[in-house]
Order: sequence, then structure tokens, then C-alpha cells
Amino acid sequence: MVQLINLIIYLVVFGLVWWLVGFLPLPAPVAQVVRVLFIVLLIAIVLSAFGILPGIHMPQLRW
Repeated sequence: MVQLINLIIYLVVFGLVWWLVGFLPLPAPVAQVVRVLFIVLLIAIVLSAFGILPGIHMPQLRW
């Protein structure tokens, strides 16, 4: 249960950062690279939350 809550919090923060970066006036090629990097990071967050990708450690948020 705690793992699911941590994943939700990480995804909300990730979405807010993605939304804020979307406001930056980036040239088209740079924006495409940033978009690809964000998608790779999103996949890494989800895979590491379920222990499939052990190389990326997500710190657990303590209440």
C-alpha cells in the first residue's frame, strides 16, 4: 500500500514538472529530446516502483 502511495506521489510531482517544462520556449528539436527524456524517466519510475528495474532507487516517503 505504501508503495502505491509513493508511486502516486512521484507521478503527481513528475506531471507537475512536465507541465511546467511545457511552458518553456524551447526550439522544436530540443523540445522533442526533452519529451523523449521525460517519457524514459516516466517508464523508469513505474518500473522501479514495482521492482522490475532495480538500478533506479526511489526513496520512500516517510509519513
